[in-house]
Amino acid sequence: MTAARRLLATMAAVLTVPALSVLVSGVPTAGAFSRAGLPVEYLSVYSPAMGRDIQVQFQGGGSRAVYLLDGLRAQDDYSGWDINTAVFEWFHDSGVSTVLPVGGQSSFYSDWYSPSNFNNQTYTYKWETFLTRELPAYLAANQGVSPSGNAVVGLSMSGGAALILAAYHPGQFRYAASLSGFLNPSTPFMKQAIRVAMLDAGGYNVDNMWGPPWNKAWQRNDPVEQVQTLVNNGTRLWIYCAPGGSTDLDENADPNQALNATSLETLAIGSNRRFEEKYAAAGGTNATFDFPAAGNHSWAYWGQQLQAMKPDLIATLNG
Repeated sequence: MTAARRLLATMAAVLTVPALSVLVSGVPTAGAFSRAGLPVEYLSVYSPAMGRDIQVQFQGGGSRAVYLLDGLRAQDDYSGWDINTAVFEWFHDSGVSTVLPVGGQSSFYSDWYSPSNFNNQTYTYKWETFLTRELPAYLAANQGVSPSGNAVVGLSMSGGAALILAAYHPGQFRYAASLSGFLNPSTPFMKQAIRVAMLDAGGYNVDNMWGPPWNKAWQRNDPVEQVQTLVNNGTRLWIYCAPGGSTDLDENADPNQALNATSLETLAIGSNRRFEEKYAAAGGTNATFDFPAAGNHSWAYWGQQLQAMKPDLIATLNG
């Protein structure tokens, strides 16, 4: 077996379990980590592109907003950000509204070509359309949120999606953050790793998303390939990824998830470093890169990073 095949086999095993060391098991209670009394609303926003209502958790706070995208195993009841962090507490009285779209398992928050034929999906994912056209129009009309000058934050699956949304919709998103994102999905290895992951997380067929490996959609949705666009846009970026390993943040983590969480982060770090290199080569100067000596693929780290970037994010949106 070649080294590449051994690595793929290892990652296939890792990607078939939720590598989230602080994953909350069971059905979450309403509001999850949001304390009672916070002005959190549960919106139902119709998407003409997908032909269905999309649930959105929302906390008003100002005319600018931070959109927080979920991971590969996004649930249909609550956002992982609410289940696993105190995000509404952190942004309460911040002067920024908080927008948590719910759902999108294995979607990469992208516009797909067709419904997934492996799991008999009855509609086509059109998440980019929803997030950049339909939801902003709804929020402007009903919640007083501007359709321009906002922030988008993604983790793991959605880290790259956040950068891609900002690349193609610079008016809407002046700030974009990727936390442990896979930022070079068009490489041969990552195409296969993503295929394996999506099959496990809901039985989705990657070919229905971006087509066969040679389809141009793979490059179109690859942040490393689109880095010049982000530089030209002047988008403020926050890029975080660690090389794996444990820190004090893992004190209460499930030790059975340690290998999975480390392996996924190890998989992500290479593409983040490539993105940093290409960003610098393209003349980029408006980004924070945080690559600590240790850390893994779990919510404890992503929550810490969201709090760390919060002052920078708010200053950028209000600047």
